[in-house]
Amino acid sequence: MNIKEIKAGVYYVGVNDRTTQRFEALWPLPYGVSYNSYIVAGEKTALIDGVEISQCDNLVKHIKEIIGDKHPDYLVINHMEPDHSGAIKVLRGYYPNMTIVGNAKTLEMVNGFYGISENVIAVKDNDTLDLGGKTLSFRLTPMVHWPETMMTYVAEDKVLFSGDAFGSFGALNGAVVDEEMDVEPYIPEMYRYYSNIVGKYGMPVQKALAKTSDLAIEYICSTHGPVWHGELSRVVSIYDRLSKYEAEDGVVIVYGSMYGNTQEMAEAIATRLAERGVKKIKMHNVSYSHLSYILSDIFQYKGLIIGAPTYSNTLFPLIESVVQAIKTRELKNRVVGAFGSFTWASKAVSRINEVLEESHLLDTEIVSVENKQAPGNIDIEKCRALADAIVDKM
Repeated sequence: MNIKEIKAGVYYVGVNDRTTQRFEALWPLPYGVSYNSYIVAGEKTALIDGVEISQCDNLVKHIKEIIGDKHPDYLVINHMEPDHSGAIKVLRGYYPNMTIVGNAKTLEMVNGFYGISENVIAVKDNDTLDLGGKTLSFRLTPMVHWPETMMTYVAEDKVLFSGDAFGSFGALNGAVVDEEMDVEPYIPEMYRYYSNIVGKYGMPVQKALAKTSDLAIEYICSTHGPVWHGELSRVVSIYDRLSKYEAEDGVVIVYGSMYGNTQEMAEAIATRLAERGVKKIKMHNVSYSHLSYILSDIFQYKGLIIGAPTYSNTLFPLIESVVQAIKTRELKNRVVGAFGSFTWASKAVSRINEVLEESHLLDTEIVSVENKQAPGNIDIEKCRALADAIVDKM
């Protein structure tokens, strides 16, 4: 049932989704995903965030496990994306007297999505709501990662309900709090969640971290993944680093190849990187690796080398998707190289460079290598020189 008392009067009542294959209809969920909802119970009771509509009945069962036939007095909405807000209309049906709490942008969306405009409370930055023995305070954190996002803090328990911030893919396998589980499978899923969902919004994340820096926090309760307690400093550090676009030492090679010629170049580059002492080398053939895993590695590592063949006088389409995704996320502070091949007309490398330059990814010139038809010995040496240039710049 995944019901857990986190602290006295603070309960996890979330649900697991082990059947949805793509989050936002885009990102694979090989380990499922949790939709985390919480109850804060003082003299009055607040439900913190909802769940996806298909899981609403399970949420109601969990609520009743904690408060029986009583009604929650409030529903606090930290984030309006339908994987959390989808249950609102059904919850209002179960609990017609429950007051919905959100900021002005939240309540506009509640009306727009679900046609609800009555029995609502609009809160502003630093407003509080007294539950009797528990006090909720609100910090608006716009664009982490929607314009209405906010966080809710319980001072008496030092618990921060953080919305999607600090979340990860992966359903919860029995345990809820990080100390009760092996958290290591969730860390790469946190990287993937951040890079895919939140990655564009580094500056708003930094503002949110600053806005909550004065709070004494013992638990972070996100809307996806584990409740963070023992690993609190680690996950905050990860978010801080990712939102600054900082990266670990290592190189990601992303390539497309129709008949093996561009792949041969990729292999030569990787071999030389290893000879130069680079231990963390991540290689992605875009015809096999899903974009979500490629982006996760790109956010994690400092070096990025992208290669593709020319295709119909333009860039190999799957690599075009990668470079556009990088541009959309406004990635910064990477050392980047480009390589490619063509049969009769050169276009791939110039297109890679064009999009990367538009994204303002670099402070320095992009290192590029290109060969016509199959790579010969001279072309392979140029690939090795590209690898040398990347290592030297890193």
